[in-house]
Amino acid sequence: MCSSRDTLRGSPSSVLDVLVVGAGPVGLTAAAELRRHGTAVRIVDRLPERLPYAKAVGIQPRTLEVWDRMGCVRAALEAAVPMRGQLLYRDGREEARIELALPDDVPYRFAALPQYETERILEELLARLGSRIERRTELVGFEQDEDGVTARLVRTGDGGQPAEEEVRCRYLVGCDGAHSAVRKGLGLSFEGGAFPEEYMLGDVEVDWDLPAGYGVRSTRHGPDGAPDDILVCIPLPGRGRYRVSMRVPPELSAAQRAVRAADGVAHGLETGRGPQLADIQAVLDRLSPQPVTASALRWSSVFRISHRLVDRYGEGRVFVAGDAAHIHPPTGAQGMNTGIQDAYNLAWKLSLAVAGAASPELLSSYDAERRPVGEEVVGRTVRHATAGGVQTDPEEPVTLMLREAQLLVGYRGSPAVGPPDPSLGGAGPQPGDRAPDCGGLADALTSYPLRLYDLLRDRGHVLLLYGDGSVDGAAAEGLAELARKAAESTGGAVTTCLLLPGDGDESVPSAAAAPPPAPVYRDARGEFARRYAVREPTAFLVRPDGYLGARLRPPGTAALDAYLAGVFRA
Repeated sequence: MCSSRDTLRGSPSSVLDVLVVGAGPVGLTAAAELRRHGTAVRIVDRLPERLPYAKAVGIQPRTLEVWDRMGCVRAALEAAVPMRGQLLYRDGREEARIELALPDDVPYRFAALPQYETERILEELLARLGSRIERRTELVGFEQDEDGVTARLVRTGDGGQPAEEEVRCRYLVGCDGAHSAVRKGLGLSFEGGAFPEEYMLGDVEVDWDLPAGYGVRSTRHGPDGAPDDILVCIPLPGRGRYRVSMRVPPELSAAQRAVRAADGVAHGLETGRGPQLADIQAVLDRLSPQPVTASALRWSSVFRISHRLVDRYGEGRVFVAGDAAHIHPPTGAQGMNTGIQDAYNLAWKLSLAVAGAASPELLSSYDAERRPVGEEVVGRTVRHATAGGVQTDPEEPVTLMLREAQLLVGYRGSPAVGPPDPSLGGAGPQPGDRAPDCGGLADALTSYPLRLYDLLRDRGHVLLLYGDGSVDGAAAEGLAELARKAAESTGGAVTTCLLLPGDGDESVPSAAAAPPPAPVYRDARGEFARRYAVREPTAFLVRPDGYLGARLRPPGTAALDAYLAGVFRA
């Protein structure tokens, strides 16, 4: 007979590469990226199944770029709906209409997608990569040493019988939310505060005839001019379907007072009685810009908002990402998207470390790059929440939209990027900047224009060599030497593509010429040269997370060696 603390495996027979704790969007991103880079991973979650709640719903354009490279963007685009803008109402009158407009060269737009759909898409990607979520499995403790981490898991079966397992792994990643056991186990501080207001969420259908694809923000103000009532509606897939949020009425607030997190972090959905359709209808009656009836309540909850940030994103072989590292108001739909990019930044670095191919400093660049991002997002969302929304930001509108789309996140000065090119001024991306997309690329076998992101998709590091227009001659031999050097010094971890100006057939070498050192593409419309401010042969090293690691002008093996030494183990 097994005891209630039955042990599955008292001593692990092998060492796992990475254990990911938490199977929300952030943990699934980490696990899928690790698997995509060839790393063995387990992902565990204490919940028995995916929650059917539309919690985080805003999908930023940068996240869609991430999913493009991961290989799951098509599924997201088919499941999501466009977020075209926001209608603002003040005391019953339309005050403004915000258009979520971006420059034409940005490949994706703002979208709305229920969190459970995001998790489904990432879970299906993970399954295609050969892994699955281990549910009803909770991390209860861990210890780390110089060689790895020993984690203790408790798994609860269908019969409710808990069973212990000890897992030895090289690295542990905590994507386990605002009440993170991994963060607590590391002893990280989580400084910040909480907003006094309580809110309620509901997933409903409404019968108004407002323009599709627009969110609604309606406020009522008291005698002192301060807002004392608020309604925010975000469109969801389905006819007339929105996720609505509003302040909690006193009777519901009183019912929730005894329901508080034991760790003092009042953030997220709370247990207890959720609002009913009548509660939501009462707020709509006060604040809706049109007479409206709500129906088809799918779920509802009361939630609280805090703003907190860890003092560091990891220690030794253990890291935190997403809500385990930063929590803040949902203004501008920044939280989940920021967490996804935490995981995306960390995963390729961990994969190199597991393979023994990472430089000693590479993993420390995770904190150096992502903690300033978390700090900026927490500060910005708190300002927007207290000032009355994103529209109150004084930034120039195009810059504001690019920032909200998370397209301005950058890592200049990071130990994992090369030095800037001082000759550029403000033209073209520098090392540490997002590698922008462009169109108009051509090859000898394709009759339609290609995008730069087509060349980057499903690859790791990519070396883009912009030449002088010919695949023959001394210049071509220099580029060939760079391609060979990149492959040899990284064990084949760098893929090289050769870009040439013009739209002729010079990409096909003569019969007497040596074959080109890499696949050859033409910058047929000159878009790459314009976007990247190229005036002479230049090499660009694009990292697996879509950021420029290095810009080398003129291309040379010494400069390439210097950059690679900061990323790859010699």
